[in-house]
Amino acid sequence: MTTLANGLRVLVAPMPQLHRVHVTLWGRVGSRFERPEENGISHFLEHMIYRGTKRVRSAHAVNLSFERLGGSLFASTQVDHGIFSLTLPPESLDEACAAFGEVLSQPAFLDIDIERGIVLEEILEDLDDEGRQVNADNLSRSLIYEEHPLGFTITGSESQVRSFDEAALRRWHERHYTADNATLAFAGAVDEDVALRLAERDFASLPRGARVASEAPRHAQRKPRLKVVDNVSSQTELRVCFRAFAEVDPLRPALDVLMRVVDDGMSTRLYHRLCDARGLCYDVSAGFDGYEDDGIVDVAAGVQHRRVARVTREILAMFEELGREGPTDDELEKARRRIAWDARAMGDSAEETAAFYADGLLFARFATPDEHVAELTRVTADDVRNAARELASPDRLNVVAVGLPEDKEGERLARVVEDWSG
Repeated sequence: MTTLANGLRVLVAPMPQLHRVHVTLWGRVGSRFERPEENGISHFLEHMIYRGTKRVRSAHAVNLSFERLGGSLFASTQVDHGIFSLTLPPESLDEACAAFGEVLSQPAFLDIDIERGIVLEEILEDLDDEGRQVNADNLSRSLIYEEHPLGFTITGSESQVRSFDEAALRRWHERHYTADNATLAFAGAVDEDVALRLAERDFASLPRGARVASEAPRHAQRKPRLKVVDNVSSQTELRVCFRAFAEVDPLRPALDVLMRVVDDGMSTRLYHRLCDARGLCYDVSAGFDGYEDDGIVDVAAGVQHRRVARVTREILAMFEELGREGPTDDELEKARRRIAWDARAMGDSAEETAAFYADGLLFARFATPDEHVAELTRVTADDVRNAARELASPDRLNVVAVGLPEDKEGERLARVVEDWSG
């Protein structure tokens, strides 16, 4: 890792066996850094950055300039970070990196109203015909975090997006797209000296800026919460969520292994219990969203309206069992092997490798893949059981169901949630 004079941290991971290069900039930007009246501006700015510069005067021209070099642009806004990346042939790196630095540091904010219309279309994907929020993930975050920005949607609302003008976008860019709020990573068929030279040439002009921060959430939850939203659909979208642990929490490694036991393939506990053994749904998944100061474990399933209560009960029982008994020796050994295999497989992907390092640098949890594997391999069955016991607590449980519960299924679901004792 190298730090430029302006404070930008740069990581280069040469992978000479590959035939492409990946360059990515990660920044501290997203809905958790927004106030209610600003909600959605990080996402809107992401859209606007690829619309052009003073020299490159349209979104089409930006995309063409990279695609003619064999490159593929990508951008994404998450709750607490934004990602801009470029994958391309090694021989195009010099020219493309110069253009990449220009696009990220010198947006001209062209065609704001055109892009505004695109973002408004994106917002509509999460609403029903009456304009109500029906995205189960958005609803679960709102239920958990209430008024805290971690409960905001990433896209914001129509009225908020309509309020953003060039001046507001420029202020947001100047605040967040700075050296102290970003990390830059190169991975793939790239020489380290070449990459560092390009980083200095194309990104040293970023202002240092000041590191942005957000107040940590304060949880007053004492019992389970449930939100049921009626929505005309063939299935109910179910989210069973637990407030979890921050990325830097001592329980975080055990939680990683716990999630491998719960959902890391079709032979793990969650899929086997709900799908293979009981035939309660077609697909179910579990994931962890970690932040600097908090986290969420959620289980997502699309289920028949009349099965919502039973599926919820089965999910809760699974976590209860893990908190009481922990994983089996076979489950723990399988999880360890798959963690090691995944780390090795990352060596075949410039994109995954760059993201691994950029994420670690941005959020002060930098580790090499070998260090990451070693940390998780040290996790014991008792550690996993303790993490599950801490997680599976009524004051951490939040359940969202979006659909049409039938035959008093909503009442049965409410009883399952309210009566659950962990």
